[in-house]
Amino acid sequence: MLKQLNPILTVTAPPHVHCGRTIRRQMLDTLVALLPAAVMAVVIFGVEALRVMALSCAVAVVAEAALNRIMKREQSVDDYSALVTGLMLAFLLPASTPWWLVTIGSIASIALGKMIFGGLGGNPLCSPLVGWAVCRISWGGYMDTNATMLSFKLAAPLQQLKYFGVDHIDSIRYSDLLLGNQLGGLGAVHVAALLAGGAFLLLRRHISWEIPAAFIGGLLLTAWAYNLIDPTVYAPPLFHLLAGGAVFGAFFLATDPASSPIGRLPSILFGLMAGAMVIVIRVYGIYPDGVPFAILLTNLFTPLLDRIRPKPFGGPYSFLDGSEGV
Repeated sequence: MLKQLNPILTVTAPPHVHCGRTIRRQMLDTLVALLPAAVMAVVIFGVEALRVMALSCAVAVVAEAALNRIMKREQSVDDYSALVTGLMLAFLLPASTPWWLVTIGSIASIALGKMIFGGLGGNPLCSPLVGWAVCRISWGGYMDTNATMLSFKLAAPLQQLKYFGVDHIDSIRYSDLLLGNQLGGLGAVHVAALLAGGAFLLLRRHISWEIPAAFIGGLLLTAWAYNLIDPTVYAPPLFHLLAGGAVFGAFFLATDPASSPIGRLPSILFGLMAGAMVIVIRVYGIYPDGVPFAILLTNLFTPLLDRIRPKPFGGPYSFLDGSEGV
């Protein structure tokens, strides 16, 4: 007579079945998506752009490894998320940024934007934007491309619009903005390369279409409304889209999974708010390009937007005030 065996079932943490995607694979694909813009930044600004990108990435990796050791956490640098954070910060900096400012910004992105909240996935704000904000607010003079990059014979479209008005941007061609003939952060120099990278991430399904489309739609609609009020004072919508870091923000910064909402409707609202806020900051703010600050401010609304959830099958509605209904 055979003895009946009682199986021993061990319950582990979910997910038990997954699609095979990993953080490392997503970060590698993000690096591939950023590669065309990185190459064009070196083509346009030369070795200085390469210096900023290499230093920012190296410092970010070292900072994360050191902080993991200090916090007695398992090392996470092999998932390449620190490398992506460093490169995205470099895209927000001009090629003229001194080495010490790149170092401070990269450390701030990792320490204040990521590790202080427990690491990847816990950050309520987009990590590279935290480092950029520290540099921009504390050392604004070094971040001003109009003052530090006089040797480059390129237009500074947003600065010209901010300080001299619409008449001074009439000579700037949209084709030049699309192909990177403008001063700004490394991520703003070649819009066509950024669009190609964004399309790659969409095809790989690492980002969804809702946030980029809503971001661009909110930016264009708000710029169109201002231009409709007075075209002699406010720039056309297409200018605002191609100038500065709008495209980089739409596809790479606003779509940060940790600091952006989940769900179609929350994502669309998030993108619309961020895009509209870009124009509001450019019109009324003291900074020529409002993309980084607009996304940072909209990140603060993510917990509220995440409360907009579909009704579960057979369950009650959950309203924003916490009450429920059938």
